[in-house]
This record gives sequence, C-alpha cells and structure tokens, in this order.
Amino acid sequence: MTELSREILRDWQVRKTKEQKSRFIAFLQSRLDGLQAEEGKGWPRCRNLVLGDPESAEVVFTAHYDTCARLPFPNFITPKNLLVYLLYQLLILLPFFAAAALLAWVLIRLGVHGPLSFMLAWFAALAAILYVFLLGPANPHTVNDNTSGIVTLCELIGTLSEEERARCAFVFFDHEESGLIGSSVFASRHRKAMKERLVINFDCVSDGDHVLIVQSRRAKKRAGAALEQAFASAGDKQTYLEGPLGAFYPSDQVNFRCGVAVAVMNRSPLLGLYMARIHTAKDTVCDERNFSFLVECAQRFLRLYRAEK
Repeated sequence: MTELSREILRDWQVRKTKEQKSRFIAFLQSRLDGLQAEEGKGWPRCRNLVLGDPESAEVVFTAHYDTCARLPFPNFITPKNLLVYLLYQLLILLPFFAAAALLAWVLIRLGVHGPLSFMLAWFAALAAILYVFLLGPANPHTVNDNTSGIVTLCELIGTLSEEERARCAFVFFDHEESGLIGSSVFASRHRKAMKERLVINFDCVSDGDHVLIVQSRRAKKRAGAALEQAFASAGDKQTYLEGPLGAFYPSDQVNFRCGVAVAVMNRSPLLGLYMARIHTAKDTVCDERNFSFLVECAQRFLRLYRAEK
C-alpha cells in the first residue's frame, strides 16, 4: 500500500461529524491534486469529493467516506439470502418495539389516555432508533466500512497512468450511512451524464476472500462481459458476479442506472456469503491483498471496457 493509504488507515478512521469530515477533506485535498468538494443543498448538508470530470468520464469509481455510529450489534448482511437479512433486521428492532409497548403500559397505568400513551411510546421508540443507528457516538474503528473503499480508490488513483485517469472520475460520497443521501445528490446534480455512465462502487472490501459484484440490468448489458473477465477469481480470492435479482447489496450504486457494487464477504455453508463486524468496534480486519486484487481488476477492466467500446 502507498503511504497515503497507510496514513488514512492509521489516523483517519473517524469521519462522522461535520468537523471530522472537514479535517479529513482538507487532508485528502492536500494529497490528491484537483480533488474538489461539491456541496449539496438541503439537510443534511452533504459534501461529495470529486476528482476528474464525471461529465466526460467513461467510468466513475466511487466509495463513501462518512462513517457510522457505534452499535451494540453488527450490521449483519447476507446479500444472497434476503430472508435471513430481513429477519435479522427485525430481530435488532424487537427490543425497541418491546420497550415502546412497556412504556405505553406504564403511561396507561399512570392515567394517560390510551391512544396518547401509545403515540408517546412510539415517538420515544423512533427517537431511540434514530439516536442509536445514526446520531450516537462515532464508531472508532471503520477499517472495512468504509475506510477500505477510500483506500481502494486512493490506491487505484495512484497506479493509473495519466491517460487512464483522464478516462475516469473518482467520487467519495458523503452521508451514505444516513440513507445514501450523498450519492442521490450527486446523481441529481449530474443527472444527464449519470444516466448512462458506468458507476463502480467499492463498499466494505477489506474483510474476507469472497468478492461479490452486483450489477444493475443496464450495467450488465453495457459492461457485463468486461466485468466478468476483469474480476475473475484468482488465488484465494473467489468472485461472484450477480445481477439485481441474484443478490441485494444496499449501497450507493443503487442510485445509478448503470451501478455496480463491489464488496468482499466471508462465507459459511449455512448462510452463504455474509458480512459481519461492521458498525461495531470489531471492524478492524484489513486484508491488504484485497486492495491489490481489486486495483488490478479495475485496471484490467478499464482496458477491456475501452476495447469493447
């Protein structure tokens, strides 16, 4: 890895508050010449970081740079097992629902009118969910989610030739953790260009040996063959190329018609591909070989994609 990537992993894993993001933006701009901040309107105010010209680029490589609140439980993802994923999301919400029901019962016992007690209890539960999932203390360790995506972009930028870089744009999205807001703002701002532009998004790529690539229908039609050849399995890195019906991966690529997600998973015989540890203090796993593998795949893809076009 480059010194820039090592410094990001060592010193810049927390990027949650406005001040933390501002310091990180200044740092990254000091290391990547030409990196610009595009500030969106509305709330929450997002600052996407853009290197290159997305209006003329053939491929836009992306990753989100904002980080999450620390949770008492991991954000467990099983992209090829939607039922397990949904059941897990319901499971982690059950304590909030149970607490709301208990609060409503207490309020009724205290003489609060029934409908009002339930309304107050559910508002309290929603406030608790908002705090725990979004507004709570920053997770101190974010190696996989998504410092790994940032490092992948930085490594790729540093290895491309001047001609190759001219064909690409690189975007670091803000507010992915708040609901894919940064990428939505970017897609709206560059609506015409992004209508057919291929977007390859790196999100959580440092923990595991199983590389999952999820392509939209339009991305598969435009670049499926090049993606399959460029991201072929090698050594102990096994790749899985899926369409939108084959796997579900909730990240920024969903805001683009030609979106492609790249994530790295672990695998179990029972659950299949899965991701654990993210959004907790255990998000510390960094397999540097993943960065080398993905950068080589991206370089190969650029050559193949140009040849196809």
